[in-house]
Amino acid sequence: MIIGIGGGTGSGKTTVAQKIISAIGESNVAYLQQDSYYRNLNEMPLDQRHRVNFDHPDAYDGELMLRQLEALHYGSSIDRPIYDFVAHSRKQETIHVDPLPVIIVEGILVFFDARMRSLMDIKIFVDCDDDIRFIRRLERDIHSRGRSAESVIEQYLTTVRPMHLQFVAPTMRYADVIIPEGGFNEVAVDLITGKIRSVLTITD
Repeated sequence: MIIGIGGGTGSGKTTVAQKIISAIGESNVAYLQQDSYYRNLNEMPLDQRHRVNFDHPDAYDGELMLRQLEALHYGSSIDRPIYDFVAHSRKQETIHVDPLPVIIVEGILVFFDARMRSLMDIKIFVDCDDDIRFIRRLERDIHSRGRSAESVIEQYLTTVRPMHLQFVAPTMRYADVIIPEGGFNEVAVDLITGKIRSVLTITD
């Protein structure tokens, strides 16, 4: 079973994914985050990397992600890339991922490519108020990605918000389930995990 989890930056996608993983067991889940598949910019000068629009679909290596998702789907292992968000480049090391009963694919634009959507059994869009999403992104980028508050605010206004309106928000129409309140909607998460358990006969 392939589960897609989309939604805007800071909406709670990772929280929903982690709650599903916790509910059905980590040993049952292969987890792919779209952020791991940013294009490798290591040949670009660092000052230019900072000016790249990372919220546009072209920022991702969609072909690699699609190939690796298909490989897991058909029972083959993959070596997932690791992205360095401080240097804006792909690391040399990778993470080995084996095919498991549940594959979770999570990211802001996982529903953008029709080929990716066609592989998904359940498509979940995590919705959240814009101001909450911005605050969460601000906190994450400062504490986890080495950014200044000024750079986060500038990026949000110049690329994140416009790209959300142009590319991310419209993909909500492809969702089977829309979860408001992000990962804090316990009822919605419980319903989804119950569905997964019933289909895969996963028990505690």
